[in-house]
Amino acid sequence: MDNTVRTGTELLWSALGGDPALVDRVAFTGPSGLLPARLPVMDLARATVAVAGLAAVERDGRPGPVRVDDGAVATAFVSERHLRVDGRAPVNFAPLSRFWRASDGWVRTHANYPHHRAALLSALGVREESAKALAAAIAERRAVEVETAAYAAGGLAVALRTPEEWAAHEQGREVAARPLLTRERLDDTAPAGKRRPGPLRVLDLTRVLAGPVATRTLALLGADVLRIDPPGSPELPDQHADTNIGKRTAALDLDRPADRRALDALLDEADVLVTGYRPGALERFALHRPGLVIARISAWGDYGPWGERRGFDSLVQAATGIAADEGSADEPGALPAQALDHGSGYLLAAAVLRSLTEQESEGGTRLVRLALAQTGHWLTHALPRYVPEDHLTETSGPLGLLRHAVSPVRYEGGPTAWSRPPGLQGGDDPVWSEA
Repeated sequence: MDNTVRTGTELLWSALGGDPALVDRVAFTGPSGLLPARLPVMDLARATVAVAGLAAVERDGRPGPVRVDDGAVATAFVSERHLRVDGRAPVNFAPLSRFWRASDGWVRTHANYPHHRAALLSALGVREESAKALAAAIAERRAVEVETAAYAAGGLAVALRTPEEWAAHEQGREVAARPLLTRERLDDTAPAGKRRPGPLRVLDLTRVLAGPVATRTLALLGADVLRIDPPGSPELPDQHADTNIGKRTAALDLDRPADRRALDALLDEADVLVTGYRPGALERFALHRPGLVIARISAWGDYGPWGERRGFDSLVQAATGIAADEGSADEPGALPAQALDHGSGYLLAAAVLRSLTEQESEGGTRLVRLALAQTGHWLTHALPRYVPEDHLTETSGPLGLLRHAVSPVRYEGGPTAWSRPPGLQGGDDPVWSEA
């Protein structure tokens, strides 16, 4: 088994407060080389799926094992690309959701939702909804200027940053200083013990993509998941088809008294509340209840100067240096999947299950918080990353100073290097060396 896989699973299971001995139940199988990237994306994917499975068998009291197949994991991490609706391929990114050249670099926009698209165009004074017009408007401005104007108007755009620039950014420093996720006990509510008959009740107030992946996973495991959307802003059709499998959905306008009472009644009977709106957006509705497990997923975290900003996986990749790392000098790149979204979704599901397990014996209202930027930081800093230079060395000899690969053949007490460098061709006597 790939030790990196084991290491990633161990790290996540430890962050979730799980029993280290349970990691031995995980069996990794399947083809290799999937989700190729400069960053260890497949390791992130395997580990997040593994801990979701571990948390499920722990809560159910099952002996395991948890089988993690690379083929299934890689396919699930790009599930939105494989979706077909009556044979029709999905629309995953709108035409105005992409990288654009600014006067001093690059900008990544997200304009899939109509209201975000309208806000972006308005912020930049673009009157027609066309790529040509938006490209011209962005090309005249500095990248950070576009970012600032878009967010001020309720749109979404971020300047491309290198890893070093993100590390120096105030939000980047806040992310780096915090753990991958936080799990808190908010009060001394009595232990739940054995719950009422019937499935776990999960109220889903999330938007694409991490939150819906988490609740889709809970639905798979038998939870009764009810997703609530505002009637005037439903989920995009293809994203709904991909992430709402196993769930029921309803529309409620929380500014209407009758709909608010309906939500309160649902909360009073819920076991879990999962939210995925920007931090602070739902605070006025007072959604907490004693004894709930509350799980919050956001883009940037609920702290720092970007604590109340909206965001999506593609924007987090651009801002945090991932897109620069995966790209080239000519243009930004991207991970082979929206791995921050999917990975955060499985990790959030695992955190909910672990919180439920602890709550049943220890009590307490529980709060779990996770951010895509935190998952991105874990991907870039916690997991071993393939760097060719780590497996190269230099040797001086008759041919000069050679940089070459070290031998992959290693064993306890064995050689770590060759006894001599290559010589000049034909320069040795045709005799055996003396012992």
